[in-house]
Amino acid sequence: MPSVAVKLYSVFFKLILKRRLQNRIQNPNLNDEMSSSFGVTSRPEETIAAANPSFTEGVATKDIHIDPSSCLSIRIFLPDTCVVSPDSVADRVRTRRSELESRSFPSNSGNGVPRRNSYGSPEIYNAAATESNRRSSYSNGFSTDDLSMGSETCAYRGYSPFNRRCRKLPLMVQFHGGGFVAGSCDSVANDFFCRRIAKVCDVIVVAVGYRLAPENRYPAAFEDGMKVLHWLSKQANLAECGKSLGKKLDSRKSDVQGHIKDAFGASLVEPWLAAHGDPSRCVLLGVSCGANIADYVARKSVESGKLLDPIKVVAQVLMYPFFIGNAPTRSEIKLSNSYFFDKAMSILAWRLFLPEDDFDLDHPAANPLNPNRGGPPLKQMPPTLTVVAEHDWMRDRAIAYAQELKKVNVDAPVLDYKDCVHEFATLDMLLRTPEAQACAEDIAIWVKKYISFRGHEFSY
Repeated sequence: MPSVAVKLYSVFFKLILKRRLQNRIQNPNLNDEMSSSFGVTSRPEETIAAANPSFTEGVATKDIHIDPSSCLSIRIFLPDTCVVSPDSVADRVRTRRSELESRSFPSNSGNGVPRRNSYGSPEIYNAAATESNRRSSYSNGFSTDDLSMGSETCAYRGYSPFNRRCRKLPLMVQFHGGGFVAGSCDSVANDFFCRRIAKVCDVIVVAVGYRLAPENRYPAAFEDGMKVLHWLSKQANLAECGKSLGKKLDSRKSDVQGHIKDAFGASLVEPWLAAHGDPSRCVLLGVSCGANIADYVARKSVESGKLLDPIKVVAQVLMYPFFIGNAPTRSEIKLSNSYFFDKAMSILAWRLFLPEDDFDLDHPAANPLNPNRGGPPLKQMPPTLTVVAEHDWMRDRAIAYAQELKKVNVDAPVLDYKDCVHEFATLDMLLRTPEAQACAEDIAIWVKKYISFRGHEFSY
């Protein structure tokens, strides 16, 4: 069973959330005044983590507003492994091993061979002490010059990939939770979670700040998910066009923020994605209601086919998806008053998200098992990992959806975590629990089967 602290926190969490949802439902005039196509991506009560373009704790972050007609934005999480090639890491391991062996079997100074000290030979020590070879203790093996542009610009002190050793990493598009009415891509909790995923999975995480309800109801959030995928496709094509035209990405052709203009000057190539992103290995990850968005984007990517080239969605991860339906499942009856997000509050969130004249718990956005859902056949869906918790009333419908995928030979395993609650791996209070860390590592093990090159796969 969850701890006493989790139970108490759940009680206060539900009281506050229920009050906010009821206020939004009971004040439709306020929602109408705030409604606009531009929308909002976060709430005033949300604690925001500032972006940091340098490799703090091994991950650099950057915020980008990608749609001028709405508030749609993204936060990029770039791990520092993007500038350290695997070969160089292996070389450092072999060098370290040889040094340890030499310390274990030192030669006598009487034989004419200098005895090694704890730092290696004197020549190596002297070379390491020079300014040109000095390494920073927080930069994971690369020089501090790699962390910023030249000091002579005095404009941008974050990481710039120009003239660096660039390593291509897979892309993981992440959709946060919050019942479509709360949460943000740059909240403290989501920032912590995305940093963890970027490091354990060794991927570039693109966290999506989609428009929230009730200011923008369905299908705004779902359309924002597809807009991000099209934007990533355009970025990859612009970067490839620059290479084919023989235009090197150097700092002379960039502005102070490191952006590259295309031939028409109408778009900007994002330098981190151009240098390090591999669009052929794209994974979707959705948390709670974000899992509904991820599943929608996966279906639309199948329908789009080559229109999204070079983006290839190779897998998706659905973490405790926000599925519901008119016919209750066994867990919806037994656990309807479960921790944090009970069924009554979730229905309030769906009332705020779905159009007022089209409210139905069997809506295609809410119930994946709806026979009239439409879209491509299930057998064309990408491999899908589903994460569920023991004390989550939504678990049975998520498991049933995974079973339907298995029936048509789609790789769709289910990770069921005992004594856990909804959002046990992403809620601010639970982020540092052993279960949250284990969940991230389990996701990394499965995802690497589809994003690693042959010979480097992990499996259960």
